[in-house]
Amino acid sequence: MISIVFMGTPAFSAPILRMLHEQGYDIKAVVTQPDRPVGRKRVLTPPPVKAEAVALGLPVIQPEKLRGSAELQQIIDLQADLVVTAAFGQILPKALLDAPRLGCINVHASLLPKYRGGAPIHQAIIDGEKETGVTIMYMAEKLDAGDIIAQQAIAIEADDHTGAMFDKLSIVGRDLLQATLPSIIAGTNERIVQDEAQVTFASNISREQERIDWSKTATEVYNQVRGLHPWPTAYTTLDGATIKIWWAQPATTSGTPGEVVAIHKDYFEIAATEGSVAVYDLQPAGKKRMSAEDYLNGVGAKLQIGDRFE
Repeated sequence: MISIVFMGTPAFSAPILRMLHEQGYDIKAVVTQPDRPVGRKRVLTPPPVKAEAVALGLPVIQPEKLRGSAELQQIIDLQADLVVTAAFGQILPKALLDAPRLGCINVHASLLPKYRGGAPIHQAIIDGEKETGVTIMYMAEKLDAGDIIAQQAIAIEADDHTGAMFDKLSIVGRDLLQATLPSIIAGTNERIVQDEAQVTFASNISREQERIDWSKTATEVYNQVRGLHPWPTAYTTLDGATIKIWWAQPATTSGTPGEVVAIHKDYFEIAATEGSVAVYDLQPAGKKRMSAEDYLNGVGAKLQIGDRFE
């Protein structure tokens, strides 16, 4: 049986690992990021892939940084036939790329060459794309630049957000990899060189990208909110205090961008360019996430038409 080292970190990767185990591949090790403090209480928490590996009884390796580490040589010494990565979060050193006889392949959540980088799902939604997909590709030293083995596209629906698309694309990636692996093992798979003229990038989301620019259109703001939902979450400020916008919808009330233009029982509207944004779910600084109705009946009771979000 073909031996595999699997490398991944978030929940996106866990169904892929589970499939490989269920298909009977010899998984020599699961490589994932170290446990990290999570939440206000900073509880040390294993990444989802580690939790899955432990549940499956698989050995786990957690290097802080793979390049130059003792763990790198440990992985190479396993002499696996194939390395499979899915949202691992680190670039693989050349020594590892060259080690497996069948190479290193990656399950990437975009239709390459579009959206190379660490946040392809977020960026596709923020950009208002109507479809995205998964690419199975050979890994190269350059970020997400290897030859394409297989791709599958799926629609981004108007109400999809990043969390929903993570779940959908994880299953697409799992099934596409399962269907593609036999040809990779047999050496009969396709190898399509990426068109460098079509390359776009989706770097990890910066704090500045999380801030809402109310001079954008209502649709653009909505795409930003759903592209950053449920993490890391879009935000704005009111009277200098940060407010996270967990969910909103485009609306049609016009006004000066950033100003409150309507207040209803269970939502309020902030003007953008070409319409407004109806806010339904938010989190004021120092408070828990709450509905707009609870906000308007509590900490936001003094909100008035004409108040300005920045």
